[in-house]
Amino acid sequence: MCELSDTATMLTSASPSVASADRVLQVLAVLAQHGRAMSASELIQKTGMARSTLYRQLGRLKDWGFVSEIDASYAPGPLSLQLALGFDLASNIMHAARPEMETLSRQSSESVGLIVAVNDRAICLDMVESRHSLRCSFEKGRSVPLRDGASAKCVLAHLPELQRRAVLDMQHVPGSAEWRAADQTLAAIREAGCAISAGEVDAGVWGSSAPVFAGPRHPVGAITLMAPISRAQGQESALIQMTMIAATRISRRLQAS
Repeated sequence: MCELSDTATMLTSASPSVASADRVLQVLAVLAQHGRAMSASELIQKTGMARSTLYRQLGRLKDWGFVSEIDASYAPGPLSLQLALGFDLASNIMHAARPEMETLSRQSSESVGLIVAVNDRAICLDMVESRHSLRCSFEKGRSVPLRDGASAKCVLAHLPELQRRAVLDMQHVPGSAEWRAADQTLAAIREAGCAISAGEVDAGVWGSSAPVFAGPRHPVGAITLMAPISRAQGQESALIQMTMIAATRISRRLQAS
């Protein structure tokens, strides 16, 4: 999934609207986002499923190779790796973005990530690492909530209005001062064409994120330049400009393909 589409409003946490046919996908999504093996109790807490229902879904996933079980803990299985490889080979946004990400990383000497929104999270699809020994670690496949940091705020700001408001409703009491302040922040990001953060997700990390479009009204993600705050100081304007130019070039590549 590499577009900010209707799936952005789906939740991987427990929800009465999760259809029985979707439960197996819910389990797989929770495992994919967690970043480590999970016990059955942890999965029950995250999904809200009854233990018998959970084991039934895990059994199906294990049979197909999407989940592995080791010492009563569960993690994505080997077929998940094949899915990831297939995504890398077929993803238009990754093919369009990679050359410009490499150029941006060389120009800035910093790390550059390609970020998309899936469900209520921002996921790193691809990463070009800085050559510095001191660098930011936002590895490919990592996800964070659509809330803090330049990457998350940028992709959230460019979601379609109904989806953006649905995410804000999960984060804040609808109509509250916090909700309105968050909405105003996202509007300012859309107006500026970029989002900036310092230390919001990882301590000591500065980030600049700009949206990528597959069409005039079709945002598909964002690229983010990440640097230690100590190296970014005094260069913020130049780094922001580099990021925005790279995002524009990626958008042109996507729209020409």
